[in-house]
Amino acid sequence: MIELHRRDADIEDDAIDWPLDQLIQLGKGARYETETTRKFGCKRLGDVLYVGGHGPTAASGVIRGKVGGDVSLERAKEAAKLTALSMLATVKAELGNLDRIRQIVKVFGMVNCAPGFNRTPEVIDGCSDVLVAIFGEAGRHTRSAVGMAELPFDIAVEIEMILEVD
Repeated sequence: MIELHRRDADIEDDAIDWPLDQLIQLGKGARYETETTRKFGCKRLGDVLYVGGHGPTAASGVIRGKVGGDVSLERAKEAAKLTALSMLATVKAELGNLDRIRQIVKVFGMVNCAPGFNRTPEVIDGCSDVLVAIFGEAGRHTRSAVGMAELPFDIAVEIEMILEVD
């Protein structure tokens, strides 16, 4: 079981789902479910949960465009953060509780790149930073961060994740 990093020690343990609280604080408007994630969001095989590709959705819409072109590096990092939150919401829907996550094993991040943009690891740092902020050492993972000429619906990032779960 992972140790979660709590922001407010004055709230009783049973008063709130700590990881979801942190997601809300970090997310500020992330939209967690789409038609695609409802159908193909994740697949469990024993104690391994495979989370399919998620994109950067928020209450205000989807972050679209080419990173290094019409999307800045900072905006792309925000897109990766929103995507992390979306993936975790899918995991919570599947498992019923994020406390069932033992550890994040791997993150595979794809960045919709303008020609010449090669700072994809910095973009996917947004996702990695959220996972470590929420889960601590259990949030540290292996990672790939690659550039793509196109992503579906022109989204700025698409990210997949593999977790060990109870």
